[in-house]
This record gives sequence, C-alpha cells and structure tokens, in this order.
Amino acid sequence: MKPFRISVPEAQIEDLRRRLAATRWPAELSGFGWERGVPLDYLKELADHWRTSFDWRAVEAEFNRYPQFVTELDGESVHVFHIRSPEPEATPLLLTHGWPGGFPEFGDVIGPLTNPVAYGGDPSDAFHLVIPSIPGYGFSTLRSTGWDVPRIARAWAELMSRLGYDGYVAQGGDAGSVISLVLGLMDPEHVLGVHVNMLMTFPSGDPAELEALSEEDLRRLDQLRRFDVDQSGYMKIQQTRPQTLGYGLTDSPVGQLAWMVEKFQEWTDPSGKLPEDAIDRDRILALVTLYWLTGTAGTSAHFYYEGAEDVRHAVSGAVPPPQSVPVGVAVFPHDLFLPIRRLADRDIPTIAHWTEFGRGGHFAALEEPVLLVDDIRSFTRIL
Repeated sequence: MKPFRISVPEAQIEDLRRRLAATRWPAELSGFGWERGVPLDYLKELADHWRTSFDWRAVEAEFNRYPQFVTELDGESVHVFHIRSPEPEATPLLLTHGWPGGFPEFGDVIGPLTNPVAYGGDPSDAFHLVIPSIPGYGFSTLRSTGWDVPRIARAWAELMSRLGYDGYVAQGGDAGSVISLVLGLMDPEHVLGVHVNMLMTFPSGDPAELEALSEEDLRRLDQLRRFDVDQSGYMKIQQTRPQTLGYGLTDSPVGQLAWMVEKFQEWTDPSGKLPEDAIDRDRILALVTLYWLTGTAGTSAHFYYEGAEDVRHAVSGAVPPPQSVPVGVAVFPHDLFLPIRRLADRDIPTIAHWTEFGRGGHFAALEEPVLLVDDIRSFTRIL
C-alpha cells in the first residue's frame, strides 16, 4: 500500500489549454437540438469555460484531503481512497463508480457517509469508505486484457481483505452496480449486503411473463428498446473497437468532452435543459479532465469490450446465479435503465430494500447525494 497524492504537472494543464484554444471545430447543420449530438454553440461555450475558468488544482486540493494510495491487484496498480470514519464502529462501505464516472462523482457523499454527526445525523449511520478506481480508469492502470466484471470483483474482495475488513457493504451504480452484485455472489462470507442505484432487468422471453406486467412495467421495458435504438451507439463502439476510439479521444480534449457530456445530458433528470442544470458543470469537467489528464479514454472503454458477451447473455433473459446476500435497490426515475420489480425479484430473491424516488437520474451521487446517502443508510440499518 503506497501513499498517493494527486499532483498533475503544470505542463499537462498548459497543454490542455493550448489544445482547447486550437480546436478544429466541425460544421453544424441548422434546425436541431441534442437529437443529433452535442450542439456546436453549447460545446464551444463549455470548452471555453474549461480553458479559461475551470480549476483542476481545486479538484486536487479537494480530494488530497483524503487518504489515498496505490496497490497492486492481480498485476495492475489500483488507485484507492480509504477514508476512515471518526466513529470506531462505522460500517465498511465499498463504493464503485461506472462510466463515464470516477472518484470525483463521490465528492458530495464522502462527508455525510463518514461523519454523519457533522451533518446532523446519527453516529450509528457512519461508514468507513473504500473508493477504488476500476483498472483503466483515472489513476488505475490497465496493461493487460481480461479485466471483466468477475476479475474486478475478485480484486475488490482481495482489496477489502488487505484493509482488514471482515465484513463490508458493497455499493455502486452503472458498472459499479454490476460489479457490486457479482462481488456479493463471489464473496458472500464477507459481503454484508449490496446496494445499487442502477439495476437492469430483462424479460426471459416467456409470453406469460410479459402478460403479467403492468402498464408502468411495459413502459420501462419500452425504455430498454429506445435505448438500444437511439442511445446505445457509444456502448456498441466501446464493446467492439475501444482501441480505435481511444486515439481520437486521447488526442482531442473537445472530443473527450463531447463524448462524455452527451451522456450527462441524456442520463440526468430532464427537468433542466442542460447537463449543468442537474450537475454542477465544474464537477462534470472534473470527471472529463480526469479522463483527459490520465489518457484513459481507450482503457476505460475496454471494460465494455470485456463485458460484451455478458451483456448479450443478460439481454437474452438468462437468469443470473442466485444471490445469497441482502440487496437494496434505489430507483431514480430518469436513470438509464429502470428495473421492473417483478423481474428483479425473479433474478434476485434476496431483495430486502426497494425505494422509488420522484426525481434524479443516472448519476445519483452527483444529482441527488442527499437521497442516495439516506437510502444507503436505510438499507444498512436492516442488515
């Protein structure tokens, strides 16, 4: 366990600004909004803010307040935050991000989770936090193939063991949801429970199963179809040609910005017109900058390539292995996928907690940190 501190050379930041100033912009047709991609005028304004106003050093200062280190897990150097609560009896909690995420998305939940008393809460709701970056994301390396979900889950189990935690809760959204659920399957002797804020449920193909679904269930099922038709292009590219994609995004900061900000537009609460109506724009830019400075556009996309067969298997309606640990599900109404409770109970018979929220989208820790923290606490109380 080697202590780590985020400190990007100033030359890299200056290089980013020079590249942004020298951007070669494409032409744009008139008469459309976001339906064909990120609008040119919006991206120009956001890129100018990134170049002239965004402060990466403030991001470094925010997260360097917390203990962090790098450690080798199965041949890769993994970056981890390990933030112990002032409450000695706190519950260990492993938080796993997804794509296009990373440790900056947890900035607003670290304090309330580790030190609830300072936020007007109960000391019994305190957590010791472990926040690793998936290999190929942020400051975690990816030098070899084969890092699929089970391999990551095994690495996380080893990480928690090294930290001396005999029992812990696993939590995640997006890829972190899948990793956390598989971790519960692989390490039930130590995983006290799994809490997710994204859950995918697919029909088995049995017509009788569809006939039993409510109108709301069918609406959620149709959302899966719309995602496949209109919003899954990024996923199909990352599942099939991650290396090719990496060249363009690693060489063009505006390319990286557009590739990610489109998802913050599509997957957040649509009550606002722009991504920053749901999430602070500098928090979005912190994530984009992390991918840019670490050159991880391509390596993060390899996660999708490794998991492509598992996705096809799940979409076919195959029922996963039975979960033995309690599971909590937080459903935010504007998430990328909305689970169907009947199908979720079929797949996960140990669901012990289920919350349907009235607002929020895919990036729960960024959009609705208070709701997410409260739901994690509620789930953990019943364990």
